[in-house]
Amino acid sequence: MRIIGLDYGSKTVGVAISDELLLTAQPLMTIERKSENKLRKTLAKIEELIEEYEVSFVVLGYPKNMDNTEGDRVEATNIFKEHIERRTGLEVYLQDERMSTVESERILMEAGIRRENRKTYVDKMAAAVILQTYLDTQKSKD
Repeated sequence: MRIIGLDYGSKTVGVAISDELLLTAQPLMTIERKSENKLRKTLAKIEELIEEYEVSFVVLGYPKNMDNTEGDRVEATNIFKEHIERRTGLEVYLQDERMSTVESERILMEAGIRRENRKTYVDKMAAAVILQTYLDTQKSKD
């Protein structure tokens, strides 16, 4: 069993995958699209990854504001969640993603990735941070 982690943005979706023991999350890829409303190819790619990695559960970053309110991105994320559930039949868990981009930027800086190259990695790294947060939370419940 594996879990896929997603960081849904207006023009990209960062993707991460867990190991089979559900201990670690690894950044996998960034899916890009031309506009926010063009989801068909994005959803098809996610379905393909779910099948390839034998995923049984999806963790989707939930973009709450720092003051715990829900902004514009929350509505778009909820719609995206419904699309994934309908197309894959899998349960989608919403994981608070506050600070995931900041954390992924920090990780990339520490890894020595030059500022101009970080954009290439930040979305999939944010997905890994979101998924790792979920995995760590589940471990602490055991």
